[in-house]
Amino acid sequence: MRVVFLNPQGNFDPEDSYWTEHPDFGGQLVYVKELASAMAQLGVDVDIITRRIIDPDWPEFSDEKEGYRGIENLRILRFACGGDKFLKKEDLWPYLEEWCNNIKAFYESENEIPDFMTGHYGDGGISAAILSQKLERPFSFTAHSLGALKMDKLGVNEKNMPDYEKVFHFSRRLAAERIAMHYSSVNFVSTKMERFEQYGHPRYKGWIDVHDDSHFKVVPPGVNRRIFNEVDEKSDEAFTVKIQNHNKPFVVLSSRIDPKKNHISVIKAFGEDEELRNMARLLIVVRGLSDVYEDIDKLKENEKKIVKQWLKYIEENGLRDNISFINAENQKELAALYRYAKKQKSVFCNPALYEPFGLTVIEAMSCGLPVAATENGGPSEILEEDGKHYGFLFDPEKTASISEKLKEALSNETDYKRLADLSIRRVLEKYTWEKSAESYLDEIKKKIATYQPVKIDLSPFRDSL
Repeated sequence: MRVVFLNPQGNFDPEDSYWTEHPDFGGQLVYVKELASAMAQLGVDVDIITRRIIDPDWPEFSDEKEGYRGIENLRILRFACGGDKFLKKEDLWPYLEEWCNNIKAFYESENEIPDFMTGHYGDGGISAAILSQKLERPFSFTAHSLGALKMDKLGVNEKNMPDYEKVFHFSRRLAAERIAMHYSSVNFVSTKMERFEQYGHPRYKGWIDVHDDSHFKVVPPGVNRRIFNEVDEKSDEAFTVKIQNHNKPFVVLSSRIDPKKNHISVIKAFGEDEELRNMARLLIVVRGLSDVYEDIDKLKENEKKIVKQWLKYIEENGLRDNISFINAENQKELAALYRYAKKQKSVFCNPALYEPFGLTVIEAMSCGLPVAATENGGPSEILEEDGKHYGFLFDPEKTASISEKLKEALSNETDYKRLADLSIRRVLEKYTWEKSAESYLDEIKKKIATYQPVKIDLSPFRDSL
């Protein structure tokens, strides 16, 4: 069986170039690589298909074929469209049919049509629909994020829509998403909440029935256990010597600097609760800054504004001895931090106002670090299932709720090992990429067995161009 991953934006190469450094090289590329790799290691032939770029500023993406070391049956295939130069994802839409025609010609030349296609993000989704029509093969859609939700986040309305349309081309994105979710054999989502809250958005009404179980499959992403695990590494000490211990456990915060990530509420919880301050020290990861107080000007303007709010509260409430910052440059350093924090009987905290899934939650748990997290979004499904509790949930908008759950997580030293072991076991049972790949393949095989070609109406997308 050959399964294809369609991902026109960003790119893939053996060195994972530019990941996290560019908006088009974000989490969805990690998802595709890890899932495709796990699927290949289960014996499936897998192709990750992306756009070929012949541009001196992007030299890594000029080869037509590449692969990943140690994975024989996984190919990276690149096909041209829209010229040679790099194009950001918002500008790819008019060239996707050209891209699909080139993909079709390649497989016909190989005399092997893929058995199933998975489309990722709106551009990969519409490409899968186009190719499904051309090749008469079933496809799935994994949105990762939907345009309607981004429009809400940006505050798009009738008055400002023309300005946003020039930059983001929302009409094209929505048309692509609607067609992809409607005609796909299955829509893969990370959580039940994603299915009902995101696909149930009014802008998709009439295109998808969120109550149709046959059209959705919940498959949580996995954690990279090669990095996030409970086993100490020699390199850990070089990083953890940076941490001032103060002989207390930590409450660890690690996420991007964004108002929705809600660091300020945990800072205020420490400011308002003396008992919590006596029990633990707050440790906030700020990537790229050795000293937040001295190096704050190195941050982007929007990040600087947020961090200034943190520091102002810390200074006004005399919290410098209770709150520290640390620079973790990469995933290996984060894993080292989590393992060290576990030894101090610490807790990881995700206080986001809304967390679509909660990858940071399962990364910490995979290292044996117990978690207290927002009740809004994915963590509610990670930390509670069928009446069983695997961590602590709180209301992120109430500092008293945050304090209560953090103190509960920190207070029972005799129960800490059970919590740590339970965290690891939860990840191994449900949140590995092998489990994700197995769930994908189970569903893919069902859809292949029942597939009947249908006429896909692509006119709404073509009319949007």
